[in-house]
Amino acid sequence: MEVVMGLFDFIMHIDQHLSEFANEYGLWIYGILFLIIFVETGVVVMPFLPGDSLLFAAGMLAAQETNELNVWVMMGILLVAAILGDTLNYQIGKKVGYKATKIKIFGKNFVKEEHLNKTHEFYEKYGSKTIVIARFVPIVRTLAPFVAGIGSMSYKTFLTYNVVGAFLWVVGICLAGYLLGNIEWVKNNFSKVILGITIVSVLPILIEVVKEKFGKKQPIE
Repeated sequence: MEVVMGLFDFIMHIDQHLSEFANEYGLWIYGILFLIIFVETGVVVMPFLPGDSLLFAAGMLAAQETNELNVWVMMGILLVAAILGDTLNYQIGKKVGYKATKIKIFGKNFVKEEHLNKTHEFYEKYGSKTIVIARFVPIVRTLAPFVAGIGSMSYKTFLTYNVVGAFLWVVGICLAGYLLGNIEWVKNNFSKVILGITIVSVLPILIEVVKEKFGKKQPIE
C-alpha cells in the first residue's frame, strides 16, 4: 500500500518532483524523462508509470526560466523514447506470439490461439486508428503495441502509426504544458489539472464500455 500511495503522490505532484530532479541533476533530467517514457511504453508490465502527467509537467518545467531545459530538445528526446518504447513492446509481443498459447494458469490457457487470430484480424482492419488513439489512454497505450505484436500486425503499418501517434502525444501534451504552465491557476492547481487530463484520457474507454453494455440489441423472444 505504501508503494501505491507513493506512486500516487509522485503522479499528482510530479511537477514538484521534476523540478527537484532538474535542480539536482541538471541536464541529466533529459535522460530521466527518456527512461520513464521508454519504460512506460516499452515494458508491458509497467503501464502504471505516469505518461500524460509527465509530459505536461515536463512542458511546464521547460517553460520556467530558472532552468536550462529546451522544450524542442526535450520533445525530440521524448519522441524518440515513445517510438522506441512502442517498437520494443511490439517486438516482445511478436517474440512471445503463439508461445503464449502454451502458458497455463489454473489449468487453462493464458492466451488462446483463436484469440490471437482474432487480434491479428482486428489490427489489420482497425490497427492504425487503435495505435494512434491508444497513445492518449493510460494502460491501453502500454498494452496496444504488445497485442499488435502478438497479433502479427504488419510492422510497416505499425511503425507508421507508431510515429504518428507518438508525435501527436508527445508534442501535443508537452506543448500544452509549455503554453499553459505559467498560468497562475494551472501552477497552483496542478493536481486538479492532472486529474482532469486522466479523466479525459479514460473517457474513450468508458464510452465504449457503456456502448457495449447498452448498445446491444436484446434478443427477441
